[in-house]
Amino acid sequence: MKQVKKLPLTNECHHWTRLGEVPWDLQKYWQQRYTIFPYYNEGIYMTEAAWYGVTPEPVANQIAYEHASIISSTKTTVIDLFAGVGANAISLALATTQDGITPRWEKVIAIELDAATLACAQHNASLHGVADNIIWVLGDSFKFLETLLHSPEKLENDLQVNVATTALFASPPWGGPGYRTDEIFDLSTMEPYNLATLHEAYRTMDHALYLPRTSDLRQIAKLIPDGTKIEVVQYCVEGASKAMVAYIPAAQDEDSHMET
Repeated sequence: MKQVKKLPLTNECHHWTRLGEVPWDLQKYWQQRYTIFPYYNEGIYMTEAAWYGVTPEPVANQIAYEHASIISSTKTTVIDLFAGVGANAISLALATTQDGITPRWEKVIAIELDAATLACAQHNASLHGVADNIIWVLGDSFKFLETLLHSPEKLENDLQVNVATTALFASPPWGGPGYRTDEIFDLSTMEPYNLATLHEAYRTMDHALYLPRTSDLRQIAKLIPDGTKIEVVQYCVEGASKAMVAYIPAAQDEDSHMET
């Protein structure tokens, strides 16, 4: 698995400027475009699928700010495992230490499975001036982590990061907009990756999971050793909760495993 430089925008990448250009099932999302990306008019590009799951930029900025402080300062590399069109990776790359100048992260890696989506992310990052501050990887983030943990020599030098000083951020697919109808969302039913699958893949490192706002906190609590407290933060836009992030420390007992 290798890093990629600049990918070209394709016909799957869109910057719609009129409602009539937008597929009917995406029109309500497009009408919220300035909430999602306040600088949308500067040339933000999206794929159709990205509209369903993109993190609104104000939320991404707040997450990056809190992620930088909640996660130990000994962690100097951060990996965005589901980069999408770049909102979270951009905010992580822009995050600074308390002096407001020094970058919080020495290395930001962003992984995305879809080439068109990654092309949008790189383009959007260039609009924010941080495209060259992010290492972009086209591929499966689960395979990347498996290689990092078990065969790091197979990765390029820039990708052979120290697991002990690396934190993860994951904004996985939630299985489409149907999660909105559940009063309490059962994370074992989340598709295509449920909570147990995610935690098993990430457990060796501190990780932050971006989850539906109605996620079952009892299921998250079962991931945590007795007596350990974690941060679970609700993030809002214009007074309405949009999502929660659970900040989960690395497992101490590497011999225990969850059932998926």
